[in-house]
Amino acid sequence: MIKKSENNILFVSSVLFIIVLSLSFISAGACSLTTNLINQDPYPAIPGDYVKLVFEVSGVDNPECGEVQIKFIGEFPLTLDTGAQSVYSTSSFYERDYHSTLVAPYKVRVDKEAIDGENSVDVVISSKSSSGILNKFNVTIEDKRVDFEVHIKDYNPTTNILTLEILNIGKYDIKALSVEVPKQDSLFVKGANKNIVGDLDSNEYTTADFEATPQNGVINLILAYSDGINVRRTVEKSVVFDSSYFDDRKANEKATPVYVYILVLIVIVVAFIFYRRHRKKKAKRSE
Repeated sequence: MIKKSENNILFVSSVLFIIVLSLSFISAGACSLTTNLINQDPYPAIPGDYVKLVFEVSGVDNPECGEVQIKFIGEFPLTLDTGAQSVYSTSSFYERDYHSTLVAPYKVRVDKEAIDGENSVDVVISSKSSSGILNKFNVTIEDKRVDFEVHIKDYNPTTNILTLEILNIGKYDIKALSVEVPKQDSLFVKGANKNIVGDLDSNEYTTADFEATPQNGVINLILAYSDGINVRRTVEKSVVFDSSYFDDRKANEKATPVYVYILVLIVIVVAFIFYRRHRKKKAKRSE
């Protein structure tokens, strides 16, 4: 009786061992793919610009996977340009002998209306054992660009100095702001047409002076700056010049130079001295 029980235990153990061993072989041979987003450039992504996303699919060297594909699914605010490559795949077992991963780079357009924060992007992975597995990843978007209000603060027709006032209405500080006046019919600039005004914090303003002869009408400007991720950006702006606002201003009346007053004073002193001498000579003659 005891011997029979021992045989049963031995039989059950053998069966379990065979099952476990079989499962191990099945597990070792099964296709197991892992997908990761390994790079985002720039980080964070900028609305209205492009971002490079690089995905990596690991485990493609397993022959049980067959041909492996990764497909980018573009949805607002992250999409591919028309005609851009959306699918990457392993084309042969020969490649698997040398590559254990499938790398897929995408140049993705970020919609200009994209909001700050984490935005979802999808890729679908396909293999011989799976028709399609959806993978979701987060892409960080942050709009570091700023905008400006530009006004004509002053124009002095006696000196031809045009003063522009620039206000940073964005929510970020910027660096190395420059103001350029391109060639145009409404404005003739004498000397340098670009003025580097430096850093400008959010909601702060600065001024830029140009020696120029403006005509009534629109003046076009180009503002360049470095944003929070050190990307150099340009903004085109325009202001309207109306000379009537600056005509007949007291500040523009030409002041009499100091040397004129000095000259007049010298003439008066000389005349007085001459007059005194003339009187003395006349008095002597009378005596």
